[in-house]
Amino acid sequence: MGCFGFLKGMMFVFNGIIFLAGAVILGVGIWVKVDSGSVLSLLGKIPNAPEQLSQVLNVGYLLIAVGAVLLILGFLGCCGAVKESKCMLLLFFVIILLVFIAEVAGAIVILVFKPLANDLIRKLGVEMVKDIKNDYGQNPDTTGLWNSTMETLKCCGFNNYTDFEGSPFVTDTKNFPLPCCSSTASPCSANNTMNSVCDTGALNEFMVFRL
Repeated sequence: MGCFGFLKGMMFVFNGIIFLAGAVILGVGIWVKVDSGSVLSLLGKIPNAPEQLSQVLNVGYLLIAVGAVLLILGFLGCCGAVKESKCMLLLFFVIILLVFIAEVAGAIVILVFKPLANDLIRKLGVEMVKDIKNDYGQNPDTTGLWNSTMETLKCCGFNNYTDFEGSPFVTDTKNFPLPCCSSTASPCSANNTMNSVCDTGALNEFMVFRL
């Protein structure tokens, strides 16, 4: 009986921690999506914070989903342990099992399709660079989309500034796009360009829009 009581108490404490962690994560996720301005302001006060830190706004829905799952797990575990409810405990272990199966399946998919994904990204990069060299500075849609993508992600082209070499823009102006330079000073020459690579997720969205 003493051993059973100890296990019951440990399960209550363990799931209580999970419940609190889920509540915190859920709260942060809701805060990020509802009041993104305050989050950006707070991140901006962090000394020497990398610019990529602002990308935390993109994981708001993920935080909400993770927090909700942890909240449900913690609730089922705590109540199931206190009330000794077989139904709650069974549901708790079923959810744990499903999460475990999903993680294993995800790992297998990543291992199997990683070479395919790398090849797809490589081919996508070739098409992106070709698009830049043929249309940037000549096609308003291509120029506007690339400018928006580069300004948002603080990057230059798909690989680096060399993607723009030979494009109508560079041929006509003898300069590179402003997002490709480390400063906002105009004109942007090859002497002060940067090699920052754009986020592939945003570039995928760009390609979908183009199609």
